Amino acid sequence: MSFIETDEQKQLRAAVAKLAAKYNLRDYAGPKARRNEPLTELWDEAGKLGFLGVNLPEEYGGGGAGIYELALVQEELSAQGCGLLLMVVSPAICGTIISKYGTDEQKRHWLTKLADGSAKMVFGITEPDAGSNSHHITTTARRDGGDWILNGSKIYISGVDQAEAVLIVSRTEDAKTGKLKPALFIVPVDAPGFVKTRQEMDIIEPDNQFTLFLDDVRLPAEALVGQEDAALAQLFAGLNPERIMGAAMAVGMGRYAIDRAVAYARERQVWKTPIGAHQGISHPLAQVKIELELAKLMMQKAAVLYDSGDDFGAAEAANMAKYAAAEASIKALDQAIQTHGGSGLTSDVGLAGMLAAARIGRVAPVSREMVLNFVAQHSLGLPKSY
Repeated sequence: MSFIETDEQKQLRAAVAKLAAKYNLRDYAGPKARRNEPLTELWDEAGKLGFLGVNLPEEYGGGGAGIYELALVQEELSAQGCGLLLMVVSPAICGTIISKYGTDEQKRHWLTKLADGSAKMVFGITEPDAGSNSHHITTTARRDGGDWILNGSKIYISGVDQAEAVLIVSRTEDAKTGKLKPALFIVPVDAPGFVKTRQEMDIIEPDNQFTLFLDDVRLPAEALVGQEDAALAQLFAGLNPERIMGAAMAVGMGRYAIDRAVAYARERQVWKTPIGAHQGISHPLAQVKIELELAKLMMQKAAVLYDSGDDFGAAEAANMAKYAAAEASIKALDQAIQTHGGSGLTSDVGLAGMLAAARIGRVAPVSREMVLNFVAQHSLGLPKSY
């Protein structure tokens, strides 16, 4: 396992960084987020350049690389303040699951669109009474002749207004009790009985969150992805990449914060001395730089393990990476604001709004408490606490 990137990976970083500079936070992403408008122009250009589908199979228009490369793209975009939340769900979760478990027709129809960004598919797992405990999912699917009928609800589902379909996590009707055996369905957003309601969030972000209601949504047999009584491995094929991508977004935001703080600390002078010369400024920034680099290493380890097929090793590392990156990015943004003083709270600087967005990383896609539960149980061998 080597974290010395190949020439191709270095070139990919440089190309994405060049694109991100064009759509940076101050000139593009920030104003769009304040208007609650999706980063459509960035998404479209990133798709045309092949960045969005870098992890998807070449035969369907993807780059044939892995989650490592997709996380690299997300990190470099986020390092300019223009990370794409729907990269986490469309190519990383949905694209990965369909690549591994979809039918040939599902792959032909969806992967080509997900690869070039011409279509988005979002992911529906969280429910009002089944957040971290996915075993309590109550959305059910029952057979009706050759069709499936879905009933249930979902909450905090990102970007439904931008998507053609939602990959819904349900359970078959005869498996309402006992351990979850997820049944995954591709549900078009215009399906009869499918209702989306936008949720009001107190965060500056370009993408909307939705509550979903499925009332006797009829789907053809070919909407099912994989097996109807699949093991959890089918679901976690998408959840481990989700954690890695979340870590990449957090690492990128942390990099952005440090870069802004360092630039300000070099130029801002008090009593004829740049404030960056004072240890009260330089040491906290050095500390968050160290913590961010450590988080990035765990993110890279998780991606390498996942791409090599080590599912358990990837799960442990992905959870650790998500935890460490969220904490480091929040700390970096907080210190960057402190470095700027009062100006760090202005919209011109834009760091305060980003801090609220970074705070999501402690809650989603999995809370830090559930990560600690995972590490305590699986890494340390302690008794299960829940």
